[in-house]
Amino acid sequence: MLSRTAENLFWIARNFERAETMARLLEVGARMALMPQAGHGYRNEWDSLLRASGTAVGFAEKYGDPVQRNIESYLFFDRDNPSSVASCVERARENGRIVRTALTTQVWDALNASYQEMRALERQPRSDLELSQLTEWTMRHAAQLRGAIDATQLRNDGYHFLGLGFALERADNTARLLDVKYYVLLPRVDFVGSELDNYQWQTLLRALSAHRAFHWAYGGDITAHKIAHFLILNRQSPRSLLTANGEALGHLDALAQAYGNATPAQERARALLAQLEKTTIEEIFDEGLHEFLTRFVRENAGLAALVQQTYLSGEAR
Repeated sequence: MLSRTAENLFWIARNFERAETMARLLEVGARMALMPQAGHGYRNEWDSLLRASGTAVGFAEKYGDPVQRNIESYLFFDRDNPSSVASCVERARENGRIVRTALTTQVWDALNASYQEMRALERQPRSDLELSQLTEWTMRHAAQLRGAIDATQLRNDGYHFLGLGFALERADNTARLLDVKYYVLLPRVDFVGSELDNYQWQTLLRALSAHRAFHWAYGGDITAHKIAHFLILNRQSPRSLLTANGEALGHLDALAQAYGNATPAQERARALLAQLEKTTIEEIFDEGLHEFLTRFVRENAGLAALVQQTYLSGEAR
């Protein structure tokens, strides 16, 4: 497969996964805002979402103070924000248009329909659109795209570049969503175990569509250690860092087999997975959850850069 084709497939997945994460961040903010006295964290729950998504600087330059309505617009509709839902959906569709012949009709229809419906949403008065409507729309279209890929795409190298994009982006996004809760939302250390702390953890689970799955896996009380374990180290959790990294390695191994050549990308992914597998949740909290997540995001980005260099830039094959 040509590297430019592989790159477009890879970024279809990454862009749509990122769009879904922006929607989930907005849902976290909306739920947190309903909690009395929830706004005593880094500055407030909305400012913390900008910082976790990496968009705080761009927002401040355009809008200034983190007012909820402006943040909603910036994270969902604003084309000046490259990480907004609208920007990501548009780029994913453009990636798909470029490699249209590498996609099934169903996958292209899912991409194109999401783009056309987004254009229709943008033409509606903002006052007519509830935030819950926008977040549900995004998650529904993301699920439709993944379903079309899983149900209709040939399991060839193109499928594995799509899967690799989803896995790497999801690992990054899960880590960032966890960091929103633990680092910037919780006001002070003496709030640990409080009603506010527990409410924020439950909100995070619901925003990740993981609330029921968590209770199936653990039952009983919701605690920081249990939720962190579920979202970092539990193989049964579809969004955990361990699961996402394992999926990334699986796609990389399939590419190595297809091309008859293992690369440093496989080695890096295998090392990262081995590191996660031998880590305990106690060790993570001893290090500091924020510090662990920051390190993971950096290492995951390093793996993505290696994938870019190895397969997508045409520099090394």
